[in-house]
Amino acid sequence: MKKTLSLALSVILTGGVLAGCGGKKAEPTPGGAAEGEQKPVTLRMSVLPDDLETMKASYEEFKKENPNITVNFETVPVKQYYEKVRMQLSSGEEIDLIGGTMDVFLDTNILEELDDYIKKNNTDVSGYGPLYDGSKVNGKTYGLPYRKSNWMLYYNKTLFDQAGVPYPKADMNWNEFRELAKKMTKGEGANKTYGAYVQQWPQTWYMQSVQAGASIIDKDLTPFKQALQLRVDMEKDGSIMPWAEQITTSAHYNAAFQKGNVAMNLIGDWHVAQLRQAEDEKKINFDWDVVPVPHPEGSPANTSLATPVSIMINKKSKHKEEAYKVLAYLAGPQGAKQFASKGFLTGYTNDDIKKAYIGDGSRKPKNLHYFLEQKEYPEYPFLPGVKNIIVNTVFTQETQLALTGEQTVDKTIQKIAERVQKEWADKYGKDFTAGKK
Repeated sequence: MKKTLSLALSVILTGGVLAGCGGKKAEPTPGGAAEGEQKPVTLRMSVLPDDLETMKASYEEFKKENPNITVNFETVPVKQYYEKVRMQLSSGEEIDLIGGTMDVFLDTNILEELDDYIKKNNTDVSGYGPLYDGSKVNGKTYGLPYRKSNWMLYYNKTLFDQAGVPYPKADMNWNEFRELAKKMTKGEGANKTYGAYVQQWPQTWYMQSVQAGASIIDKDLTPFKQALQLRVDMEKDGSIMPWAEQITTSAHYNAAFQKGNVAMNLIGDWHVAQLRQAEDEKKINFDWDVVPVPHPEGSPANTSLATPVSIMINKKSKHKEEAYKVLAYLAGPQGAKQFASKGFLTGYTNDDIKKAYIGDGSRKPKNLHYFLEQKEYPEYPFLPGVKNIIVNTVFTQETQLALTGEQTVDKTIQKIAERVQKEWADKYGKDFTAGKK
């Protein structure tokens, strides 16, 4: 009997060992994932509407290597985007990742510092070039740029051909731009062809001062007088759509240029993707190309303003490590290649990304390469309140008074300088320092 029981016990034990050596699944860890597997994590990310589809495509590639990380993307129309996201963050909504211009969120104290993550993960930041140090605030990194917005002059080749006027030159100063715009302007009313379209944004006129090395937070804004005067004079010429007409008709650079009665359009790199989409949808039937934006006398040709568009982490995110992994991929070489192939300038760049940006040459514009050859100045210092207070409020409000004839150019620049000091510098100027220019 003892031998029989011993033999039976031996068989049971042996079977248990063999079963353990076979296909039995590992027991779940306390965190819910099997041993050796990564815990599933779901992240929430706010993305600018123009970037949504490309961001999703980049994420699909990321997920092949990181199946445990799910990212739910969301967006709202661009006019409400920043206000909406700021409200969501301030109310405590669990948003993990934020896409956009970093300065808009700096005053919220909601952004996670990234320097330790960059060091810990040995993230290669060399591909960001001067944007990396230039985007630091008080020496700290709060976001990595997945793309950047540089300016270019788009022109309707068909209109120039019909007028028998040579195309805009790659080395053209602002006075030459004005004269060319006058030459290309003709007609009246609904049939009028404008020599140029200059969007209402103050950047479109103060650009030439920044190209020459000035900054909108300087105490002395005298260099900006000439820039604003040019905008006022071009309205008087009738060679650009007046500011008041733009406002009353809700005019927009993209629709205006696609209509086919604007010879030159001063706008950013994102317009490439918009025009390509319009071509794919058979919405435009004219030829077009790009040249560098006009430059001030004494400044080199192809000098542009640049604004990095970054990915940031919410300081209150419950999954910061996973969020950084997503950030580093989407803003790194892999994500950059996706954006470059769609016609976006990228924050990170290398030879492969440049090739992806240029493509096979089958898509317009012919001279896309100018974007990769630019000398860049920051559009404005990336400090708290600069975009919201100085650009969107002070410059915008005072520019309106100048363009509607309610105050002189001299008075406008004087009031802007006074308000910058009172409304911004007294609040932020002593506590924040921008990165290297």
